[in-house]
Amino acid sequence: MSRMLIKPAAATVSAALQQHQRQQQQYVIRRWKSFLHNNSNNANRRAAKSTATATVTAAATSQRHGTSGDFIQPLDVRRSFSTSHKMPSSSKALTLDNINPNFIAMEYAVRGPLVIRAGEIEKELEKGVKKPFDQVIRANIGDCHAMGQQPLTFLRQLLALTFETRLLDSPDYPEDVKKRACAILNGCQGQSVGSYTDSAGLEVVRRQVAQYIEKRDGGIASNWQDIYLTGGASPGIKSILSMINAEVGCKAPGVMVPIPQYPLYSATISEYGMTKVDYYLEEETGWSLDRKELQRSYDEAKKVCNPRALVVINPGNPTGQVLTRENIEEIIKFAHDNKVLVLADEVYQDNVYDKNSKFWSFKKVAYEMGDPYRNLEMVSFLSTSKGYLGECGIRGGYMEVLNLDPKVKAMLTKSITAALCSTTAGQVAVSALVNPPQPGEPSYDLYKKERDGILAALKERAELVHKALNSFEGYKVNPVQGAMYVFPQIEIPPKAIEAAKAKGMAPDVFYAFELLETSGICIVPGSGFGQKPGTWHFRSTILPQTDKLKLMMEKFRVFHAEFMKKYK
Repeated sequence: MSRMLIKPAAATVSAALQQHQRQQQQYVIRRWKSFLHNNSNNANRRAAKSTATATVTAAATSQRHGTSGDFIQPLDVRRSFSTSHKMPSSSKALTLDNINPNFIAMEYAVRGPLVIRAGEIEKELEKGVKKPFDQVIRANIGDCHAMGQQPLTFLRQLLALTFETRLLDSPDYPEDVKKRACAILNGCQGQSVGSYTDSAGLEVVRRQVAQYIEKRDGGIASNWQDIYLTGGASPGIKSILSMINAEVGCKAPGVMVPIPQYPLYSATISEYGMTKVDYYLEEETGWSLDRKELQRSYDEAKKVCNPRALVVINPGNPTGQVLTRENIEEIIKFAHDNKVLVLADEVYQDNVYDKNSKFWSFKKVAYEMGDPYRNLEMVSFLSTSKGYLGECGIRGGYMEVLNLDPKVKAMLTKSITAALCSTTAGQVAVSALVNPPQPGEPSYDLYKKERDGILAALKERAELVHKALNSFEGYKVNPVQGAMYVFPQIEIPPKAIEAAKAKGMAPDVFYAFELLETSGICIVPGSGFGQKPGTWHFRSTILPQTDKLKLMMEKFRVFHAEFMKKYK
């Protein structure tokens, strides 16, 4: 949180909270300065030792991290982080001392130090450095295709035909795919996906999205002019947070986020100098959400900021829960009563595995609740990166903006024009998501087989991971009802906590680094998502293909047994 956004009138309230947030920002800034400083020193040392053997070179490369018996936090937290720490003098115009401090305070745990170390280990393995494993299993991020998922034929054919129009004459492509490709091309300037589109996206695709939403929600109307096509869900989320980033009554804007949360939100809130307002999900009841907890969080935050938006992730990331309709109704009532904008992150809506769970869109529930709730200001998000497509790199998504003041919506549209438009590849992928083959069309049978196979495999892996981890000593694991992740609570022995403290690490970070160095499995510590004080978790994806996932669970079992034996 940037101090300049807090006026003196608010500074006298909840001083301890503000001081904690300032200290946290300053700590992160010092941590990254030290990380970059030591990277520079290590690079110089490696250059001086370029004639050393491969094994010695690899050890020098890993000096910050140590071996499996000497783990060092990649940000080198064993160094002193005094507030007087300064970077070496530099001839550069830009240094860490004179750039926007929010850039340094921002952290994105899913691609943090553990992932950096995992990449280094992969390079060490390529050079022949001996490890107790032969591969790194990246269970840290929801990247479906990187984990072996195959693309849907229909989507890739549609991309091929729209990007190489000469293929429209080929007999190798089904007629229904050609028809869809021609509809998209006819909506492009010059009939080419190489042209700019409207800033909100191709009208033909936006209309398809609106029809898809109407069908999903049982006929509730959707206006295509409320649809904005985005490069994945993230740019849409950031554009809304940027729009509400304004002081009201001399107080900084606050954004209510679930704890645990997806780090995109905490990172963006830090980047924009806003205030993150935590509300806790109830792990004991399957990561449900209690309205009393929402109100407690809101009322406490009102002392120092203006909570302006409420983020809800359903199905949950990292927690894998699916909210009940009753839970959603309570959230909608809270948002209405407290006049906050709802950000409904629904990118995993196709990923529901539990037979007793069902996805309900916030839009549908609010509409069916009647007035005044159907007029609630709300933005919902969907992405081609998740679900059964898993096309993370193509960057396709959309947001539906509901019930905003027309003048405010006009300002949102104006701001989006500065980015020109999202990629046409992403827009074609959105079209494939919302306008798939229908029964009786040539592509339907293969499409259905591939889609159903992907979802069935994810369901199998969700059950496999829950069963395996739930058998580990000191683990508490809620069933994976949806999404692509498991978020178990782990009981870390006091001896391990002391060992972590000695190395300047949080216990869950220490656990994750030992797991990586010992078994090659890369996970994300729960502290990167937020967790109740005194509890420790981690997030792992369920995306590795079933054979590799079984191998991963066995490696995990062996590691955890040895870890408990060592530190109990």
